[in-house]
Amino acid sequence: MSRGAPLAGAVLNALSRPAPGLAGRAAFVLFCHPLRRGKVLPRERAVHERAVTEELTVNGKRVRVYRWGTGERPVLMLHGWQSRASRYAAFVPRLQTLGLTPVSFDAPGHGGSAGRSTTILEYREIIRQLQDRYGAFHSMIAHSLGATSALLALRGGIKAGRLVTVAAVKDFDHLPDEFVRILRLRPGLRRDLRDRIEHQLFAEVSHPWELFDATRGPTGIDVPMRIIHDKDDDMVPVEQAYALKAAYGDRAELVVTAGLGHRKVLGEAAVIDSAVDFIAPSK
Repeated sequence: MSRGAPLAGAVLNALSRPAPGLAGRAAFVLFCHPLRRGKVLPRERAVHERAVTEELTVNGKRVRVYRWGTGERPVLMLHGWQSRASRYAAFVPRLQTLGLTPVSFDAPGHGGSAGRSTTILEYREIIRQLQDRYGAFHSMIAHSLGATSALLALRGGIKAGRLVTVAAVKDFDHLPDEFVRILRLRPGLRRDLRDRIEHQLFAEVSHPWELFDATRGPTGIDVPMRIIHDKDDDMVPVEQAYALKAAYGDRAELVVTAGLGHRKVLGEAAVIDSAVDFIAPSK
């Protein structure tokens, strides 16, 4: 969320008094649309430009796919909200050295893909199409909302040998609450937003809050996983990582870092080491 979030929240709160419906629609639109497209950073550019680029389509939106290698033993890397595939640039050479093929994509509304927004259901469909294209994944690495999507996909039959989550959002329910907290929205707007999410964004889904909670039905995912989370994450509390660990028990290892926050954690050398070590073919 941008630095202008408190101002946007103040405007929505003020509007909600004379025009609650209009304020509710505006908050919903703001929730659904990334405020910016992440750019390829200078340190990512060389790796980014080495990728073989492909395309697929989800809900009529063109999705940019990136592959580094032949496609054998694919490792799917999933980015989070307002991010992009290039954030995994430091992982790519490490994975290739292990004989693995890094694969990633820019979600709709992100990076080089079309559209203005995306949903966890579109992530799941993209993951399914990529499995159809490359076969079962050797492993998956997923950050933030990407981790929520990976867990949902695995519960739905996607195959992967191992999973690493970084700063995982364990349930979609956290996202509107965090949105409301950052914008300091009034309780009425919070209720309106949740209602719109349930009946408009996911109208085709029964009980979306339960479906998108990765701690429900953990027996549906029989995949070894490493859960990496920073205790100073200011967007997704570390308690979410502890909840995932409790749900998955011996199938999950928990690694807690400090001082990295939510976004920096993905590029930290020790985090990359931990993720790559966990999914190395010898493991």
